[in-house]
Amino acid sequence: MFKGSMVAIVTPFDREGRFDEEKYRELIEFQIENGTDVLVPCGTTGESATLDYKEHDRVIQTCIDQVKKRVPVIAGTGSNSTAEAIELSRHAKEMGADGVLLVSPYYNKPSQEGIYLHYKAIAEAVAIPQVLYNVPSRTGMNMTAATTIRLAEFSNIVAIKEASGNVTQAGEILAAAGDKIDVLSGDDFLTLPLMAIGAKGIISVSANAIPGEVKAMVRAIDEGRWEEARRMHLRLLEFHNTMFIESNPVPVKAALSLMGKCEAGVRLPLAPLSSGSLETLNAMMKKYELI
Repeated sequence: MFKGSMVAIVTPFDREGRFDEEKYRELIEFQIENGTDVLVPCGTTGESATLDYKEHDRVIQTCIDQVKKRVPVIAGTGSNSTAEAIELSRHAKEMGADGVLLVSPYYNKPSQEGIYLHYKAIAEAVAIPQVLYNVPSRTGMNMTAATTIRLAEFSNIVAIKEASGNVTQAGEILAAAGDKIDVLSGDDFLTLPLMAIGAKGIISVSANAIPGEVKAMVRAIDEGRWEEARRMHLRLLEFHNTMFIESNPVPVKAALSLMGKCEAGVRLPLAPLSSGSLETLNAMMKKYELI
């Protein structure tokens, strides 16, 4: 259902730390002009953890309004509270989102059965396409392939954003349930390997700054131009790695600031990019001729 080059879009703030709606609309247009297939507001890269409820709704609504159905919008509505995730997902549906992205429950450290029951409850409560999100580095636990395969039986659970870094795990999902659930890469540096075994695309951090390049590689893979895709993948590896030189989205927001797209500001407890990392980022951006 959702495929191609998808961006986990940043939430820009002004110098006072407020949501900068004007810059956000400009970033959305930058994405659409460069061929991005799906926009994903209020994910990890969108700093959903530090948006209050009103801001969360406003960011999603602004994205939906600006996109005007030109591409799908998958709203980040995950929570470590099942009831809260259901409420956020219902509201996203009411606002007109095409789907929701649901990070697996963090901090609570549920068992695999608890994870299954969490997603089962949301699937049964909200009739909207749902994308599971497995990101152990953020949540503190891995959602196993077996759990994902069980959840694939729900018709409105349509995909999983796999950010475990485990290609074998993604392969196990595809082997057992690839006809029921799509796998999407959650790591830019694994887009080509995962698409090579059947993933449908990438929910990208890097595409915030280089949407055209990410889309070009995904298109090359889709069209079977593997040698060209391999060259693109290897050329972009340094860029992808630099986007994680510190916690996401600190580096990518700094990159966008260097490009004049928005302020670099993030909300506490995230801190601005350190001077050493900024020097590394600046050199990399010059190397890729982005500044």
